[in-house]
Amino acid sequence: MGTQNRRSCTVWTLDESIENRRLSLQNELNTCKSIDERRRLGQFATPTLLAREIVSFGIKHMDTPKDIRFFDPAFGTGAFYSALFEKATFDNITKATVVEIDPSFANVACDLWADYGVNIINADFTEVDPDDSYNFIICNPPYVRHHLIDAYRKAEIRRKTEQVSGVSLSGLAGLYCHFLLQSIQWMAEGAVAGWLIPSEFMDVNYGIAVKNFLLDKVDLFQIHRFNPVDIQFDDALVSSAVVWFRKKTPRNQSVLFTYGGSLDSPQVSKVISVESLRRETKWSRFPCLPQRSSIKLSVPKLKDYFEVKRGIATGGNDFFIMDEVRIVELGLPFEFFRPVLSSARYVKEVEIESDEFGNPLLSQRLFLLDCRLGEDEIRERYPKLWSYLESGRDSVAKGYLCKARRCWYFQERREAPMIVCTYMGRQSGENSGAFRFILNNSKATVTNSYLALYPRKLLSDVIVRRPDLKRMIWEMLSGMAPGKLRDEGRVYGGGLQKIEPSELLNVDVPFLESLLVL
Repeated sequence: MGTQNRRSCTVWTLDESIENRRLSLQNELNTCKSIDERRRLGQFATPTLLAREIVSFGIKHMDTPKDIRFFDPAFGTGAFYSALFEKATFDNITKATVVEIDPSFANVACDLWADYGVNIINADFTEVDPDDSYNFIICNPPYVRHHLIDAYRKAEIRRKTEQVSGVSLSGLAGLYCHFLLQSIQWMAEGAVAGWLIPSEFMDVNYGIAVKNFLLDKVDLFQIHRFNPVDIQFDDALVSSAVVWFRKKTPRNQSVLFTYGGSLDSPQVSKVISVESLRRETKWSRFPCLPQRSSIKLSVPKLKDYFEVKRGIATGGNDFFIMDEVRIVELGLPFEFFRPVLSSARYVKEVEIESDEFGNPLLSQRLFLLDCRLGEDEIRERYPKLWSYLESGRDSVAKGYLCKARRCWYFQERREAPMIVCTYMGRQSGENSGAFRFILNNSKATVTNSYLALYPRKLLSDVIVRRPDLKRMIWEMLSGMAPGKLRDEGRVYGGGLQKIEPSELLNVDVPFLESLLVL
């Protein structure tokens, strides 16, 4: 499928109504698909104003703006191509080739752009070989998370990426990472590329290979990160960045990082040395936070004193977690239940007290069904428990987590943590944090709404001798500046903050060292 490239004797002008028509057709296509269908293909359309901003910025950084050879490997209905007409005369566009995997979008694109000299390839970009080289690549690649890609297909894509770019990506990398790396084979020497992608690659482990590619394989000259509160997509809660590079041997010893506002008028700008970028694991620190020195990197971390584990993933909270009233109603034996802190939304306390049995003193006390007996013994000795488990055999037991277990109703072994940290939240004020540390004086374990902190042996031994330290440590963790946790974690669209166990472990805690020598 495709239209002919422009002929030298033809002069095009863009009908102003075509963008309105494109937006109307885009909306119709989106309406015909469920959000789950669109997520599987990563279909999140670029807003018109943002597309124009990106294209305009890219043209300014081209060496040959009067000879534009345009390429977009995830075309959609053509937001960037429409923006190109708005920002450049068509006489300057000497060739345009695009790829679109979805036939319905490709058909609409052909109808829209048949008279405007674009060659539309209806195919999977990761399966297409270059027909030529291009000097202006602008793309909003599909934001498809790794678990939505078939395992066999993912292996093929990873092989292709490594073959084309020389970079081996983790199996956890999203599809957008493969698009960015595979595009290198379509780029002419000196070509400019602008990629509108999730900013998460700047912080996560799978992003290390992408960052190495940007530093070692191409000439990275700017990364602009939008303020996470300023959501760029109406239908995707994602923090966005635009990555700019040229296909050149990297010569720059520094990269411009910008944040907030627009590409041309950012709120914050700072030039960061490549040396700092190689040393720093979290690029989202830039440009708002200072470069960390080697002295800073040697400051004691939480990992020196604690183990941090994610709470239990039950495989079905509604089935395995219940209150005392329901346990009694079902006639289930209390001996197979242990107290648990479930959703962080319903636990407002910052300190959990307990009764004489270790059960938390909360307005809503919940318990986790945690039976380690085999099915035959349960059937013989506990008929009501057996009956309850049977009620979940055709539903809960077939879920992803449960069916992977040796016995589907067995729960992870996770002891009651000394301190609990909520791992996701929003900052309600300048001095308030998105995360809460909760002192747990009960025997309650926690679900995966929380991160569980367990003292390492050295700290644990000290706490045995000095029980007062438990509260002092909790108070100091709770009193940390909100930015400490935010800087180690990650921020999503709308200001949603999240911190993983490995990120929490990396938080600076110099006060603990001083506390332990008192």
